[in-house]
Amino acid sequence: MKKKPTLSASTRSVPVPGKWALIRPFFLILCFHCLSVYLFTRGFLLTRTELSSHSHSSDLSLSPCSSVPHVDSKSNSSGEEPRRGGWTRPVVDRVVIVIVDALRFDFVAPSTFFKEKKPWMDRLPILQNLASSEPHSARIFKAIADPPTTSLQRLKALTTGGLPTFIDVGNSFGAPAIKEDNWIHQMAKNGRRVVMMGDDTWVDLFPDQFNESYPYPSFNVKDLDTVDNGVVEHLIPSLHKDNWDVLIAHFLGVDHAGHIYGVNSPPMVQKLQQINTILQNVVDVIKSLKHHEKTMLVVMGDHAQTLNGDHGGGTSEEVETSLFAWSPKHSPSVVSSVFDQSMCDQDLDGNKMCISTIQQLDFAVTISALLGVPFPFGSIGRVNAELYALSPGSWDPQNEISYCENNMSDLDLWEQNYAYVLCINSWQVKRYIDQYSSTSVMGFPTEGLHKLTNIYNEAQNKWQNSKKSPCNSKTSSTIDSFSDFLLSFATLARSAWTEFDLRFMGLGLGIMVISIIFHVFALSKLQKFCQKSIDRVGFCIAFALVMIRAVSFLSNSYILAEGRVANFLLATTAIISTRSSLANGKFKKHDVIFLILNVVVRFGIETGVSKQAVVNPFMKYDSDSELFLGFAQEKFFGIFFSEISPIIFLLILAFLSYKYSFHTNNTIYVKYLVSVGTLLSYLLIAIYWVSERNLVPRFVYGIGFGLLVLNFVYRILVPIERGNEARSLCNFTLVMLFAWSPTILILLGKQGPFVAFISVILGWCIIQSRNKDFSIDAISVTQWSLLSICLFYQTGHWCTFDGLRYGAAFIGFDEFKIFRQAILLAIDTFGVSHVIPVLALPLLVALPFNISKKDKGKTVIFLNLTQVFLLYGLITSVATTFTILCVTIQRRHLMVWGLFAPKYVFDVIGLLLTDVLICTAGLYYY
Repeated sequence: MKKKPTLSASTRSVPVPGKWALIRPFFLILCFHCLSVYLFTRGFLLTRTELSSHSHSSDLSLSPCSSVPHVDSKSNSSGEEPRRGGWTRPVVDRVVIVIVDALRFDFVAPSTFFKEKKPWMDRLPILQNLASSEPHSARIFKAIADPPTTSLQRLKALTTGGLPTFIDVGNSFGAPAIKEDNWIHQMAKNGRRVVMMGDDTWVDLFPDQFNESYPYPSFNVKDLDTVDNGVVEHLIPSLHKDNWDVLIAHFLGVDHAGHIYGVNSPPMVQKLQQINTILQNVVDVIKSLKHHEKTMLVVMGDHAQTLNGDHGGGTSEEVETSLFAWSPKHSPSVVSSVFDQSMCDQDLDGNKMCISTIQQLDFAVTISALLGVPFPFGSIGRVNAELYALSPGSWDPQNEISYCENNMSDLDLWEQNYAYVLCINSWQVKRYIDQYSSTSVMGFPTEGLHKLTNIYNEAQNKWQNSKKSPCNSKTSSTIDSFSDFLLSFATLARSAWTEFDLRFMGLGLGIMVISIIFHVFALSKLQKFCQKSIDRVGFCIAFALVMIRAVSFLSNSYILAEGRVANFLLATTAIISTRSSLANGKFKKHDVIFLILNVVVRFGIETGVSKQAVVNPFMKYDSDSELFLGFAQEKFFGIFFSEISPIIFLLILAFLSYKYSFHTNNTIYVKYLVSVGTLLSYLLIAIYWVSERNLVPRFVYGIGFGLLVLNFVYRILVPIERGNEARSLCNFTLVMLFAWSPTILILLGKQGPFVAFISVILGWCIIQSRNKDFSIDAISVTQWSLLSICLFYQTGHWCTFDGLRYGAAFIGFDEFKIFRQAILLAIDTFGVSHVIPVLALPLLVALPFNISKKDKGKTVIFLNLTQVFLLYGLITSVATTFTILCVTIQRRHLMVWGLFAPKYVFDVIGLLLTDVLICTAGLYYY
């Protein structure tokens, strides 16, 4: 009978653990982490309390603004405030809202307002010309959105008048109907008619609210024209009709062009020129038809985008969109007294042009005031004075609320009317504050509420005094007081809106700490079965590296620079190893290669993670764009780096796969099924790059899935070969990597083969430098973890929602299906940084044993493999624990939703995915 592996004398009496004893800790740790993430998320990512209350026309009788002692004869002789169906008089008959998704501010404003002219500027001259030639009826605004800047959050905020909540990001691919009060609902309830065309998100958010709707699928970012052409088909015919009060046209081409090509690209310029032509036609139709005399045209973005076309975060590029408003009928020249004159410059023709600023938070209540419908109950914005003044109807004498019988100037009458609107606006917000505070668990800070109450009372006192002596009152002071109240509450809401349940957050953090203790306990217990001691120096160095990275999460600057930090720490290990080799008189080429390739990875991180990086060296060559250090100026270099080099690296990967499969003593399954499937997938990838036919990637996905299924069947049928445990483990690992790699490569695009080649060489260097005198080499496992982080950032990802490469989800498909696209997006996001590194971990154990040709025995190899899995999971757990600690400390930080919360979401998903992969690997490899 064959003898079992001999253990050290000190541990002979200890029974050797079996398979289930080795992998049981993996599942326990997964349970710990699931419970921790659930509890912490429940306490941290709470949405604000959405009140079910809705505003009604009859509510105005409860307002202190509605009682007027006297009405000017110009207004009404009946003694009642003349209003029509709402809280304020409608000052427009119709509103045309043209939403250009991801409309940057510099798409609309003249290039003279910026330091440097860019190719995408001045492509909407119709808006600039109107703002310049008709300054009393047209205005360009810089519109500030609140993060997160995903379309769902922005549309919800634009219609409800509330602040977006982070948790709703998860619904961005399947928008639920909005139940909160909103101006779309108010329009329908008060018999007003709304027509919508374009982005189908609107009909998901507002089912059965539109008189007519023409929705088009919105999630295929590769499709630049379907939605826009559909809008064009219905827009002009609808303008000729008078059976609507609000028309919404939502264009998506600009957003999709940004996602796929970036801002500085010919497709973006073409889409902007198309939008300009459409807007020119819209303006011409409005001018030519009599029923549009009191129509207002609003052209706006729901959010902006970075130079590489992403959005979702809170950077200035993402939140600074634009809004343009125009009325065919001119307001009186005194309207300029209302406008902000602080941001003025010359336009392209040398004429003076001024641009204003508006908070998107103010849009819902402003549009409600313009249309004369009750303000949404949860709206906390302020009726924007400049946008309100652009409507000639707000200057119409029959619409003025005047308490003075003497003649008053147009500006004085307008200010009295606007003060009345702000009074109602403030009363509604105060009513909302009171109900929210009484029904919500935590409400708002007492000190802040007390201050707001004082401001509101002061404003109401001024309003009441202005009615008692209307001819001598200073209405501007009343306006300032109401504005102060509304702005103060908006500031308070932004700083303290989300309700954090510290009990659940504390429990979640505590369980994470317990999981780390369990990790350490499992590692120490496992060490008793091993024959070799622990490299204490290596453990100390690894611990220092992990802690440096983890502690850096307490700073928002280091979170933004996480890829650079990981690369720096990885390079530090290379320098230490190289110095150690030279000090011992040995020159190890793998240390030098590792150090050099770190520089290459750093360059990839700089181009991949930077939000200012428009393109990537491996994007499709375009002679008009600058690629790869400006080499695209020379056609040869541009074509080489974008078209030829990906094929070269793909051939190298195919050669390595072929060499492994056919030049070693592998089974027929590996030689023919796995190798042929992998090589065929590589060939299909090359064909797809040339043809871009959607059918080709589907074959790649199918081959990859088939190989995964066959691998598990093969593993069940073929046990570990006795005496060749290391080689068997290498084979099982490599065939698993071969099954995954084609799908990940095709999703990564033409950068994929280069990244894969770099990762193979760096992985080989880590394995070569592994300390083989100890049962577990903590430094090598730490390097493996740091490398996975570097690969995440090198491939153009980062821990914000604008770091998701949505285009990858549609490789091989045009239509959107949430489950399928979610899987592809997840593989693209986590494939190269989580799936491949975790599944490749056995190579750290098996290859050194295989190279040494020593029979270590199945028990020893799998004891070491368990240690490696536990240590890798421990490193990930420590980093995630500090992320949780960071967001707990920074929960009131200005960038909590723009930076810290997305980092938390990405890290906990990565942690749980790592746990699941380790559990799966345990079942597959052991």
